[in-house]
Amino acid sequence: MEEKMLENEAEKLENLPEEDHDDMIENGVHNYSTEDAYVWPSDPKVLKKLEWFRDQKIGLMMHWGAYSQLGIVESWALSDADADWSRGEIDWDVTGEEFKKQYFDLNKTFNPIRFQPEKWAEIAKAAGTKYLLFTTKHHDGFCMWDSQYSDYKTTAPDCPFHTHRYADICAHLFESFRKRDIGIIAYFSKADWHVDSYWSDKYDRGCFQHRGPSYDPKENPEEWERFVEFTQNQIMELGSKYGRIDGMWFDAGWVCAKSGQDIRLGEVIERVRKFQPGMLCADRTIGGPYENYVTPEQCVPDKPLNIPWESCITLGRSFSYVYDEDYKSPREVICLLVEIVAKGGNLAINVGPQPNGCLPRKAVDSLLGMGEWLKVYGDAIYGTRVCAPYKKDGIAFTKKADTVYAIQTFADENAVVEEEVWIPYEGEVTKVTALEDGRTLEFVKKDGGCLVKDKVYKGEKAPIGRVFCLN
Repeated sequence: MEEKMLENEAEKLENLPEEDHDDMIENGVHNYSTEDAYVWPSDPKVLKKLEWFRDQKIGLMMHWGAYSQLGIVESWALSDADADWSRGEIDWDVTGEEFKKQYFDLNKTFNPIRFQPEKWAEIAKAAGTKYLLFTTKHHDGFCMWDSQYSDYKTTAPDCPFHTHRYADICAHLFESFRKRDIGIIAYFSKADWHVDSYWSDKYDRGCFQHRGPSYDPKENPEEWERFVEFTQNQIMELGSKYGRIDGMWFDAGWVCAKSGQDIRLGEVIERVRKFQPGMLCADRTIGGPYENYVTPEQCVPDKPLNIPWESCITLGRSFSYVYDEDYKSPREVICLLVEIVAKGGNLAINVGPQPNGCLPRKAVDSLLGMGEWLKVYGDAIYGTRVCAPYKKDGIAFTKKADTVYAIQTFADENAVVEEEVWIPYEGEVTKVTALEDGRTLEFVKKDGGCLVKDKVYKGEKAPIGRVFCLN
């Protein structure tokens, strides 16, 4: 039965529109699959987990690895073919080969002795985030867990952090977040630029590497199978030895059947689901039955998507930690979140932890400010679904049960907060209340919506937003 199901899924993949998945990634940023490529899961447990995912609305994404010590873009500078855009911040006088050697030696200095997983989880909870999306391994291959299949990891003897009580970072981080009822989604790069079954200088291209393997998998099937086995073993390890995992989020979209790099992901995901029933799989940019939700990166779709989706967007300028970072304010994040939720998506807001294991203070301040707003207005965000007209005349709409939430945000703290608010909702309205305190508000029904009268706002600055409940 399982083999037949996998054959059917493979057939669906074969029938998807042709795409050059190398073109889906530009300067390290992924595009996202279309609604047409989406395949709704047939497994009722996966469908149930998808509804859970769509209820959460906001996750905390974290890119953390040995690269954090440099304050540059994660992994990408290792790819010679991507050097033109990824090595701009590397300003010391070394050759590309010397840089790659120094980069791969970063495991020997990675020692985040101030890492406190319990404190991270407390901050995430206070920020109102509902799930963690954490980089277990980026393209550089450095494992943030105690993998049996790699010696390039936080627990290896040549990594000074290996003696620390939290050396198995994923184990302690996942447990700390789970204790606070925060979901776990494991980021995993399908590429691995450290393992010699993917990158090796013994082939024609020599030391010049690109994001793909050093060889043609069709011409070297035994070598490719060695990489497939390695990758599947690591996925199984995370899926069976690290507690409950709600989803796995697969990066490196060029590693796919269409590009001749088939790791048979569906095969291993079905094995994992024997331990993790209903676990979600986000095989980014691939479409088909194992991209259970799509992942726009650093952008928000122009229109609502009628499929599960999540925008991954940085709180600062970069996914990984950079020095002297600028972070979005709570106001900016909430305005972004409201737009995303009104279009039916989730926001995975990314923070890059510091190399010493602390979260940047300014990032924490922003996250906590976001959480303060959500404590008051979260009912209009969590567990909601889309509601036409989605966003119009400066008002965003969400819906839960018999209540429609009309959300007015103020992008500028100097904006004028009018006492009367036009809400362009054409459905039946019998009562309007203010979400913040339950006050019943006067309103007049007119063509195309209703005019609501709120209290006179006396604050020095415009609020981040206010919410009107339409019943």
